Amino acid sequence: MSKKQPTRGESLAKAIISEYKPKNVEDMQNALKDVFGPMFEAMLHGEMENHLGYDNNERGEKETVNRRNGYNHKTLKTSAGEVPINVPRDRDGSFEPQVVQKRQTDVSSIEGKVLAMYARGMSQRDISSTIDDIYGFKLSAGQISNITDCVLDELNEWQNRPLKAFYPFIFVDCIYVSMRTEQGVSDQAVYVILGYDLNGGKDVLGLWTGDTESKHRWMQVFDEIKSRGVQDIGFISMDGVSGLEDGAKAIFKNVVVQRCIVHLIRNSLKYVPSKDYKAFTAQLRKIYGAINLKGAQAAFEQFCDAWSKYPGAIRVWKDNFRHVEQLFNYGSDVRRVMYTTNAIESVNSSFRKVTKQGAFSNETAIFKVFYLRIKELYQKWRGHSIRNWAMVMNQLVIDERIGTMVQKYQAST
Repeated sequence: MSKKQPTRGESLAKAIISEYKPKNVEDMQNALKDVFGPMFEAMLHGEMENHLGYDNNERGEKETVNRRNGYNHKTLKTSAGEVPINVPRDRDGSFEPQVVQKRQTDVSSIEGKVLAMYARGMSQRDISSTIDDIYGFKLSAGQISNITDCVLDELNEWQNRPLKAFYPFIFVDCIYVSMRTEQGVSDQAVYVILGYDLNGGKDVLGLWTGDTESKHRWMQVFDEIKSRGVQDIGFISMDGVSGLEDGAKAIFKNVVVQRCIVHLIRNSLKYVPSKDYKAFTAQLRKIYGAINLKGAQAAFEQFCDAWSKYPGAIRVWKDNFRHVEQLFNYGSDVRRVMYTTNAIESVNSSFRKVTKQGAFSNETAIFKVFYLRIKELYQKWRGHSIRNWAMVMNQLVIDERIGTMVQKYQAST
């Protein structure tokens, strides 16, 4: 059997070890810094030759009057530390290097770019191809996995971090993703909670999984966030999981559970022919968009009379009308926040963009890509509060139940 030939990477590694004889990680980092500088400089010289159209040592007549004009000195931040390099320049200043662009001093971001691509739902194969296109080298699936695994400690810390004592509003929902199991590929429920704090800031309180969405699993989730510091919740906006309201109140006895009006609309439209959708929803809007409770009740009576030919649709609203009525216990700005789960559906929509890469191998893989997506959401939310939050708080503080909570927890911060 012929002896296996070493790869280029193995040959280079042996050469570096033979030359530098590193004894520890720090020695290896210093060796890599020595290698990185000449590599970057060689690539920049190649770009300059291509820009000018002739080699450095070429003596013949040149097609351009532009010439080399010395060097600019620059210190690069790399994954191995700071590396000084000399960047060639030309006389007329038209050279625009691409390997290390003008004013660029940080080239340590390949790991960050891999994480960003992974967070956007790119498959390992697509990430490897993209890195190859940009940087001219390939990353294996194992290398990409190792890079993305670097967030696992951070993810674990985030999942178990202490939460705030009070959230005026939380929104709960599940998203289903495909996961490979011993029995094959199956759908897995991922439980998500979005919270609004006293300052109108958004926070994803955590991620949990289960085979399906159920009251009992939600109770376990609520119990966990309570153990992580949540003492009170003002409102929970939710879809209609059977028993979820009672389960939530068993953990947070003072909470008001609000059924999502948008989900009620969707559920009732199942019983309405498409030709009547527009007129049906327009009359519904007069109910939940009424100025006060009396107006909503009057609009509901008219609605029931007008659409009695669709008893299934009417039944959806009769069974849940108390959730419409309780909206009018609060001011219009509070109603606009609590009446729909659109806020968390927007978060889940962001998650769906990163679940197109196929079935996940395990729960950790799901959490890893979702957490990277959440970090991007945090950047988007930073410095922004909920629209009209000052008016929302003004309307909350005059409510006997939640106003007491607001004053209690504002005093403790």
